[in-house]
Amino acid sequence: MELGFYLYTMDQLTQQIAECKAEMAAFDAQQPDAAEVFRIKYLGTKGIIKNLMAEMKQVAPDQRKAMGLLMNDLKVHAEQQLELLKEQVVSPSVSTADFIDRTLPGTAVTVGTRHPLSLVRNEIVSIFRRLGFAVAEGPEIEDDWHNFGAMNLPEDHPARDMQDTFYIQQQPAWLLRTHTSSVQARVMESQKPPIRVICPGRVYRNETISARAHCFFHQVEGLYIDEQVSFADLKQTLYFFVQEMFGSRVKVRFRPSYFPFTEPSAEMDISCLICEGKGCNICKHSGWVEILGSGMVHPKVLENFSIDTNRYTGFAFGMGVERITQLKFQINDLRLYSQNDIRFLQQFTGVI
Repeated sequence: MELGFYLYTMDQLTQQIAECKAEMAAFDAQQPDAAEVFRIKYLGTKGIIKNLMAEMKQVAPDQRKAMGLLMNDLKVHAEQQLELLKEQVVSPSVSTADFIDRTLPGTAVTVGTRHPLSLVRNEIVSIFRRLGFAVAEGPEIEDDWHNFGAMNLPEDHPARDMQDTFYIQQQPAWLLRTHTSSVQARVMESQKPPIRVICPGRVYRNETISARAHCFFHQVEGLYIDEQVSFADLKQTLYFFVQEMFGSRVKVRFRPSYFPFTEPSAEMDISCLICEGKGCNICKHSGWVEILGSGMVHPKVLENFSIDTNRYTGFAFGMGVERITQLKFQINDLRLYSQNDIRFLQQFTGVI
C-alpha cells in the first residue's frame, strides 16, 4: 500500500480504508506471535494507521472532519481485530481431539471424614447427654482464679508444680488453661444447684512432645452438684460410661488418689483393650490402663462459689480424649493426632 499522497480526497481515503480492512481480513492469524505482528503493522507508532493519520494535514480543511471520523472508525476496527487475535491465542478453538464427552461419568470426589478425636469427643458427649448432662464451654485463655484459685489451688499450693503452665502474663496472671475445670468454675459462678454439666475442650501444658505426651490435648470433665449426691452415684455414672464406650466385657477398678479439688479422690482404670489384660507396652505390662480421675467435690470449692455445703454435695471427673481414642482405635503415638497425615485420617472414613 502506498502512502503519503500530497492531497487526499474523500474517495482516495475511502479506498485506502477499504484496502486496509481487506488486508486485516486476510491477515494470517496462524503465524507466530500473530497478535503482536498485527499490532505493530497497523497500530504501532510506525504503523499504517499512524501514517494515514499523519497525512491529515494534506487533506482539504472542509473535509478533515469527515475524514477524521473515517480514520477513527478504521482505528476502532483494527483494535477489535487485535482483541479477536488475542482471544484466539488465549482460547484456541476446540479441536475434535480436545472434545469432552459430557455423558461420561465425572471424576469421583474424595469423601472426607471426621478427625478421630472429634469422633470420640462426640461419642463421649452423647453418652453423658443421655444421663442428663448439659454441655458447657469456656475460654481457652483464663485468669489465675478460675484455673487454679477457685479449684482449691492457692498460689503456694504444691499441686501447681504438677502442671507446667503457659503463662501469657504474670501480673495479673493470664494463662492458657491447663484443664477444663476452669469451665466448671465459671458454671458454678453463674448457676445455682442443681448443676449437671460436662466440659469438653482443648487444654495446654508445657510438656515435651513425644509419643505419650503433647503440649496441647483435649479433655472432657464432668460436674454434678445436687442434694444427697454420693460417691456411689459417681461410680455408677462412670460404670455406665465405660460400658457404653468400650463394651460390657471391659473390667473396671477404682484406686485411691489425690486431687486438690476433690475429696475423697480416685483414679479409674479399665482392663487394657489392646492386650486384653495380658500385659503390653501401653498398659506397662500391668493389664490395666488409667482413663480418668474423679472424686467428690471438695467443700472448699463449693464454698468459693457460695454453695451451701450442708445442703449440697457433688462429684467431678475428668478424662483425656486422646487416651480414650488411643484405647478405642489402638493408636500408639499421640503425635499422629496433630500431624494431618492423610493416610492416618483416611483410616477413619465411615466410622460413626
